Amino acid sequence: MIEISDQRIAVLIPCFNEGPSIGQVVSDFRVALPDARIYVYDNNSTDDTSEVASAHGALVKHEPLQGKGNVVRRMFADIDADVYVLVDGDGTYEAGAAPKMIEALLKDKSDMVTGIRDDISTDRLGHRTGNRVISALVAAIFGRGVGDLLSGYRVFSRRFVFSFPAQSSGFEIETELSVHALSLRMPISEVRTKYGHRDPTNPSKLNTIRDGLTILKRIVVLLKEERPFHFFAAIAAFVGIIGLILGIPVVMEFMSTGLVPRLPSAMLASALVLLAFVFTTCGLILDSVARTRKELRRMWYLNAGPRE
Repeated sequence: MIEISDQRIAVLIPCFNEGPSIGQVVSDFRVALPDARIYVYDNNSTDDTSEVASAHGALVKHEPLQGKGNVVRRMFADIDADVYVLVDGDGTYEAGAAPKMIEALLKDKSDMVTGIRDDISTDRLGHRTGNRVISALVAAIFGRGVGDLLSGYRVFSRRFVFSFPAQSSGFEIETELSVHALSLRMPISEVRTKYGHRDPTNPSKLNTIRDGLTILKRIVVLLKEERPFHFFAAIAAFVGIIGLILGIPVVMEFMSTGLVPRLPSAMLASALVLLAFVFTTCGLILDSVARTRKELRRMWYLNAGPRE
């Protein structure tokens, strides 16, 4: 069995104004993973995040493009390691769970291990509800889900990172990470971790409504890209049903009288049914394109990691 000590481990901490908590986070991970290299990426903080992180032994880098997704994309592009630990810098995640998560990654030969927050009662009701709804939606779309879709605590294999086409710019990055693993049917694992309180002097940057809508928008885009036939078939069904509702009375009247007195309704119904066929055709064509793109990502995934 591969030992943790044999791995090059990188702890990645994206930060924006996390001065009150980042020092403790870095110290905790230095204790939990003494052989790991700890990177703090400062995302235009206006406080002393960089200075505090550096004083506690982290390697501090900067990402000028605002947004967690932009930071994660830069981290994955810059850093070469065997195991990647991604965690928020707000001090709410348990550093002591990192060795267990890495062990799960190596033992189960997984590509992503998600830290399932054991108690998110400290989170706002809107966040908890949104997490459940979005998790259920992703599970329905991709056939399986992740226990805590919006968890900011994850461990990745090298080939996950090298095959991940990060496109998100903000907090929807967690959803994109999960969808990437589910889409390629990667082996994934979960480990329960404690979830603590934020420092009261360092309020959350999340906004339930704004970020929830952004995540839902991202899911719709991912559905269009990953399951284009399902996406366009749903639109085709909706348009086609409206066309049938408008067209059936016209057809019935024509069969009874031989006349089409409601010509505008007939033309609209015909156009809607024709449009439904067009959407279905688009879905079939784009499904083939999506399959090719997925095969290419799968090849990148297979070529990125070591083999036995």
